[in-house]
Amino acid sequence: MTREERHIYMTETPVKRLILKLAVPTIISMLVTSVYNMADTYFVSHISTEASAAVGVTYSIMAMIQAIGFTLGMGSGTYVSRLLGMKEYEKAKRTVSTAFFTAIILGILLCVCTLPFLSQFVTALGAIDSVKPYAKDYARYILIGAPFMTASFVLNNQLRAQGNALFSMIGISTGTVLNIILDPLMIYNMNMGVSGAALATIISQFVSFCLLLTFTNVRKATISVKFKDFRPSLEIYKNILHSGLPSFCRQGLASVSSIILNIAAGPFGAAALSALSIVNKYMLFIHAGLIGFCQGFQPVSGFNFGAKRYDRVRSAFKFCLTVAIILLSSLGVISFIMAPQIMAFFRENDKEVIEIGTLALRFQSLALPFQACAMMSQFLSQSIGYGGRASIVAMGRQGLFLIPLYLILSKTIGLLGLQMSQALSDSLTFIVSIFVTVSVIKKLKELEKSHS
Repeated sequence: MTREERHIYMTETPVKRLILKLAVPTIISMLVTSVYNMADTYFVSHISTEASAAVGVTYSIMAMIQAIGFTLGMGSGTYVSRLLGMKEYEKAKRTVSTAFFTAIILGILLCVCTLPFLSQFVTALGAIDSVKPYAKDYARYILIGAPFMTASFVLNNQLRAQGNALFSMIGISTGTVLNIILDPLMIYNMNMGVSGAALATIISQFVSFCLLLTFTNVRKATISVKFKDFRPSLEIYKNILHSGLPSFCRQGLASVSSIILNIAAGPFGAAALSALSIVNKYMLFIHAGLIGFCQGFQPVSGFNFGAKRYDRVRSAFKFCLTVAIILLSSLGVISFIMAPQIMAFFRENDKEVIEIGTLALRFQSLALPFQACAMMSQFLSQSIGYGGRASIVAMGRQGLFLIPLYLILSKTIGLLGLQMSQALSDSLTFIVSIFVTVSVIKKLKELEKSHS
């Protein structure tokens, strides 16, 4: 498909059919990526409660890596979608390569700045003494893999933003399947323990990186990554960061809130750390499906906004919001009912972990429909270049509300406060998202009217 054919396809294909075609591969790739997180948690949880807690502690490192990758990937991706809608291909080329090589440089800096101080680093992340050795073993390999992991997130988002979601899915899914195969081999057969889980992760992530880079540079309709196009400018970075700021807020604050949770849960012991880590990984699985669906909406919205087809942007949003609410409401009911069984799947013989996690999971299940509204509001604003409004919603869930709730409720009502904090944060973020959505829809109607 040529670029001109791609333009017609993105702006003329019926919205519902287009979104579903783009969303299915992104949902699969996001769910498969989340399965890798759950697989690590599952296999490591069978080592010990402390080892399971260590995966939760080091999740904040993954969130840092994702913050870099998603900020540059989604920022450049949404910007490139709008550029392609406006047929500005040269600027799109520079944007793609600038985001890719910047991600590699920042990944190297993260590795170099933290590895020499690994013991102090995992302590700062919230590792208690019994968990610290496992956290160090896991973090060491993850940090070594940071450069190509950040770049993989960029390539993944750029492929999807250009309408090549299927190839993005293949690259991500291949690495994840490999990860699930390698996990038990390295953890148990090779007696590497937690280190084996981390090594399996970076090997599989490197395979994904190689596939995504190949797909990016081989397909004719896709903008290739070339060092000669790495010509960073203030304008390009400004547009990438403006569109990518919501992703940075979401993932960056996810890292901070994870650290705060680890520190707040530390006094309640390894069982609390393990239980809350398992709940968060499970909810990330559901959250990943929602993000995948929103990512199917994002290029449709950005492309058509760039082409001044504002009616299609509103139609796409209405369809996706309806589907997202129905889906997450259904998953919320299932998760609420099955909460004890879900927790037992990871730590079947640890009654304390199951009890703590069941209540936390049920609280979060009740708030799942609110996440659908907030996430769609964020992706609508982000995809059409209203990064400030999208950032407000993104900061609400993981930062403005969640971090203060962790700090205040853990001191006032103890462990129960930590168990209910995320659900309360989702509810408050939902209220904020209503005001943001109304303002964006009003603006779209005004633009549509002025161009009619």
